[in-house]
Amino acid sequence: MKKALLLIALPITMAYAASSFAGKEEKIQWSQVPAAVQKTITKHAGGGKIEEIEKETETKDGKSVTVYEAKVKRRDGKELEIEVGENGKLIKIDD
Repeated sequence: MKKALLLIALPITMAYAASSFAGKEEKIQWSQVPAAVQKTITKHAGGGKIEEIEKETETKDGKSVTVYEAKVKRRDGKELEIEVGENGKLIKIDD
Protein backbone atom coordinates (compact mmCIF):
# COMPACT_ATOMS: atom_id res chain seq x y z
CA MET A 1 0.00 0.00 0.00
CA LYS A 2 2.78 2.43 0.89
CA LYS A 3 4.52 1.68 -2.37
CA ALA A 4 1.37 2.46 -4.36
CA LEU A 5 0.94 5.79 -2.53
CA LEU A 6 4.56 6.67 -3.23
CA LEU A 7 4.11 5.89 -6.93
CA ILE A 8 1.14 8.25 -7.05
CA ALA A 9 2.52 11.00 -4.81
CA LEU A 10 5.96 11.27 -6.40
CA PRO A 11 4.85 12.45 -9.89
CA ILE A 12 2.39 14.92 -8.35
CA THR A 13 5.08 16.34 -6.06
CA MET A 14 7.54 16.65 -8.94
CA ALA A 15 5.00 18.43 -11.13
CA TYR A 16 4.20 20.89 -8.34
CA ALA A 17 7.90 21.56 -7.67
CA ALA A 18 8.62 22.19 -11.36
CA SER A 19 5.71 24.61 -11.69
CA SER A 20 6.86 26.60 -8.66
CA PHE A 21 10.20 27.29 -10.39
CA ALA A 22 8.65 28.17 -13.75
CA GLY A 23 8.84 31.79 -14.81
CA LYS A 24 5.99 34.14 -15.59
CA GLU A 25 5.97 35.00 -19.27
CA GLU A 26 3.89 37.69 -20.96
CA LYS A 27 3.74 39.39 -24.34
CA ILE A 28 4.30 43.13 -24.10
CA GLN A 29 4.37 46.17 -26.36
CA TRP A 30 7.60 47.86 -27.48
CA SER A 31 6.62 50.94 -25.44
CA GLN A 32 6.74 48.79 -22.27
CA VAL A 33 10.36 47.74 -22.88
CA PRO A 34 12.99 49.66 -20.87
CA ALA A 35 15.16 52.03 -22.94
CA ALA A 36 18.40 50.11 -22.27
CA VAL A 37 16.74 46.89 -23.47
CA GLN A 38 15.32 48.62 -26.57
CA LYS A 39 18.78 49.90 -27.45
CA THR A 40 20.37 46.43 -27.22
CA ILE A 41 17.59 44.74 -29.19
CA THR A 42 17.71 47.40 -31.92
CA LYS A 43 21.50 47.13 -32.15
CA HIS A 44 21.41 43.34 -32.62
CA ALA A 45 18.28 43.23 -34.82
CA GLY A 46 20.35 44.59 -37.73
CA GLY A 47 17.47 46.51 -39.25
CA GLY A 48 15.10 43.53 -39.01
CA LYS A 49 11.45 43.79 -38.00
CA ILE A 50 10.72 43.14 -34.33
CA GLU A 51 7.65 40.92 -34.49
CA GLU A 52 7.09 40.06 -30.83
CA ILE A 53 8.44 40.90 -27.38
CA GLU A 54 8.02 38.72 -24.30
CA LYS A 55 8.89 39.62 -20.75
CA GLU A 56 9.80 36.66 -18.55
CA THR A 57 10.25 36.95 -14.80
CA GLU A 58 11.66 34.05 -12.82
CA THR A 59 13.33 33.47 -9.49
CA LYS A 60 17.00 32.48 -9.41
CA ASP A 61 18.91 32.10 -6.17
CA GLY A 62 16.09 33.82 -4.30
CA LYS A 63 16.16 36.89 -6.58
CA SER A 64 13.59 37.95 -9.15
CA VAL A 65 15.18 38.12 -12.63
CA THR A 66 13.54 39.67 -15.69
CA VAL A 67 14.55 38.77 -19.24
CA TYR A 68 13.16 40.25 -22.45
CA GLU A 69 12.94 38.03 -25.55
CA ALA A 70 12.51 39.66 -28.94
CA LYS A 71 11.54 37.69 -32.03
CA VAL A 72 12.98 39.42 -35.07
CA LYS A 73 12.51 38.78 -38.80
CA ARG A 74 15.69 39.79 -40.55
CA ARG A 75 15.82 41.40 -43.98
CA ASP A 76 16.98 38.10 -45.50
CA GLY A 77 13.80 36.42 -44.18
CA LYS A 78 15.50 34.45 -41.41
CA GLU A 79 14.15 34.62 -37.87
CA LEU A 80 16.20 35.48 -34.85
CA GLU A 81 15.56 35.55 -31.10
CA ILE A 82 17.38 38.06 -28.92
CA GLU A 83 17.42 37.71 -25.12
CA VAL A 84 18.32 40.76 -23.04
CA GLY A 85 18.46 41.31 -19.28
CA GLU A 86 16.47 44.13 -17.71
CA ASN A 87 19.71 46.12 -17.41
CA GLY A 88 20.20 46.04 -21.20
CA LYS A 89 22.91 43.37 -21.17
CA LEU A 90 22.75 40.92 -24.09
CA ILE A 91 22.20 37.37 -22.83
CA LYS A 92 22.09 35.42 -26.09
CA ILE A 93 21.07 35.44 -29.73
CA ASP A 94 19.49 32.38 -31.37
CA ASP A 95 19.35 32.08 -35.18
